[in-house]
Amino acid sequence: MSKSKIEWTEVTWNPVTGCSKISPGCDNCYAERMAKRLKAMGQKNYKNEFEVTCHPHVVEIPLQWKKSKRIFVCSMSDLFHKDVPTSFIESIFKTMNKASQHTFQVLTKRSKRLYRLRDSLKWTDNIWVGVTIENKDHIRRIDRLREIPAKIRFLSIEPLLGPMNKLNLTNIDWVIVGGESGPGARPMEEKWVLNCKAQCTKQCIPFFFKQWGGTNKKKAGRLLRGKIWDQMPDI
Repeated sequence: MSKSKIEWTEVTWNPVTGCSKISPGCDNCYAERMAKRLKAMGQKNYKNEFEVTCHPHVVEIPLQWKKSKRIFVCSMSDLFHKDVPTSFIESIFKTMNKASQHTFQVLTKRSKRLYRLRDSLKWTDNIWVGVTIENKDHIRRIDRLREIPAKIRFLSIEPLLGPMNKLNLTNIDWVIVGGESGPGARPMEEKWVLNCKAQCTKQCIPFFFKQWGGTNKKKAGRLLRGKIWDQMPDI
């Protein structure tokens, strides 16, 4: 477990580490940069750096945490990556099913595999599932997400790389928007953010603005027209 600085969660849990690029939002992956640093620091779970690696010894750790936590699952990977065995995904879900005191936030870009496995996994109410979409070319991920039998389905529109007009938010419970941060961060225009927010408002969807991003995300901050937007889904 690691206490997280990600604004919409509390802690991270990484039974899988490592990933590979699948779409433009991956180009400046923060997890890849962090994995390199962690390997250099001698962290055993990152001896393979950013190669997809399963960590069976981590799978049942949330069962040891008695106090309720909001947990981001696989912040350093993608649980539905093709190199993660289905049996391992099932073992992670069994832990989440048992650890009913926690809320688990599962986020993926691999919506096709998520969709294929949807009926073989047990979606207890404490498991939220989301997909990342960075531009209009990947809207199809939302359609697959709609079919997942989870209590809470959410979108992470981060990094927002272009306008996202005509979002169909039917059966979506929450939207997170944020800009890219770190070296080589691509700019995000205010009008893109305001457009996403307006669509959420019109469709009565909670809106969470994570950050402006940039090479100095702390300096850029989180204010959108002078206000912090930390709306969360109703549960």
